[in-house]
Amino acid sequence: MSRPTVIFTPEAQEQLTALYRYIAAAASPGVAERYVNSIVAYCESLRDFPHRGTCRDDVRSGLRITNYKKHAVIAFAVDADLVSIIGVFYGGQDYETALQFNLDDW
Repeated sequence: MSRPTVIFTPEAQEQLTALYRYIAAAASPGVAERYVNSIVAYCESLRDFPHRGTCRDDVRSGLRITNYKKHAVIAFAVDADLVSIIGVFYGGQDYETALQFNLDDW
């Protein structure tokens, strides 16, 4: 059985870029790069265990949620050969509303 490919939606990529900028301004570019890279590595590890986290069909059909170090929520969906990172929400952002609002975009 082959492992699925992990992809990041454009929205997730924008969220990671915004997170980088926020941390770089608050701390330093080096700290921001290490933190964002560690989130990306965590997301990429979903290819080994794609069904980790919690199923949140109540928010969006097929949605799964996992946390990264208690500060970020990673929203993703799993198909047979693809893990789609839908969003990376940091610091208590309301991911439920954001994901329900964009239902037609998914």
